[in-house]
Amino acid sequence: MTIYIGNVPYSLKEADIEQLFAEFGSVLSVKIITDKFTHRSKGYGFVEMDSEPEGETAIENLNGKDVLGRNLKVSRANPRKNEGVV
Repeated sequence: MTIYIGNVPYSLKEADIEQLFAEFGSVLSVKIITDKFTHRSKGYGFVEMDSEPEGETAIENLNGKDVLGRNLKVSRANPRKNEGVV
């Protein structure tokens, strides 16, 4: 299950996010989206968890959680749309 995580403090690293989510289940991957020129965090990313129930539990527990003064926005990720496909 892929989860969107927004309003992420810019100082948070992928390992920090993995630690947050690991409390609720097996984390397969974490990706913080960065600016392609400055390589700084854009403040959001994606977490892939092993199972749907674990992902739902993580969403319920982490959405709105205060982390370093910012309230995380955690939800199910929307599937990517194939842009430019006719």
